[in-house]
Amino acid sequence: MIRVGQKLQEERQRRKISLDEVSAATKIKVSFLQALEKGEYQHLPSPTYAQGFIRNYAEYLGLPKKEIFALFRREYDSEKHVRVLPDTLLQNRRVSLRQFRIQRRIILLTAVCLLVFGYIAYQYRFMVLNPSLSLISPKEEQRVRNTVTVSGKTNATASVSVNDEEVVVTSTGNFIKKLTVFPGENTIIIRVTNRFGKETVLERTVIAE
Repeated sequence: MIRVGQKLQEERQRRKISLDEVSAATKIKVSFLQALEKGEYQHLPSPTYAQGFIRNYAEYLGLPKKEIFALFRREYDSEKHVRVLPDTLLQNRRVSLRQFRIQRRIILLTAVCLLVFGYIAYQYRFMVLNPSLSLISPKEEQRVRNTVTVSGKTNATASVSVNDEEVVVTSTGNFIKKLTVFPGENTIIIRVTNRFGKETVLERTVIAE
C-alpha cells in the first residue's frame, strides 16, 4: 500500500526540492517533514498538527488533497500513535505530578502533627502550671466602708472563689464580686482552680472604717 509519506517524498524528490526549501515555504520544521515522510506520526505534536502539515505539504507540492487525506486516514492509527506531547515530556509531567502529591501529603501530615502537638502542649500547660490570676481590686490595705468590690482576670475555663464563695467567670476570664466587710481589718482570699486541680491563691487585706 502506498503511504502518504512515500508519496510526498517521491513527489518532492521528483521536483528536486530539498527539505529545507519545503520548510522555508511551509513554515514546517525539517524534523516534522522527515517524520511525515517516514510515517512516524508519533513524533508530531498532535493529530491536528499532522493533518495541517500534510495539507500544507500537499498544497506546496501540488498534490490532490482528497487523495492524500484518504491515504492518511487509512494508515493513521490514532490508538497507537496519537500523542499530545512527546513521551519524555509526558513522563516528566507524571513524575512531577507524583512528586507534587507526595509533597502535598507531607505538608498536610506536618500540619496535622503541628496541630496535635500544639493542642497537647496547650493542655500540658494547664496540667503543669498554676492558673493565671490578675487582681484589679482591692489594693492591699485599701480603706473601704461597708462593702468592697473584688475584681480580676484569670483563665476563662478556671473556677474562682472569694472567701469560699463561688464567683461567675465570663468567657473572657473576668470576674467580679461584692463583699460585705466588718469594721477593722478584713482578709480576702481569692482562689483560682483549673480543671486539673492546679490552684493560684492571693490574699488581700482591707480596712473597713
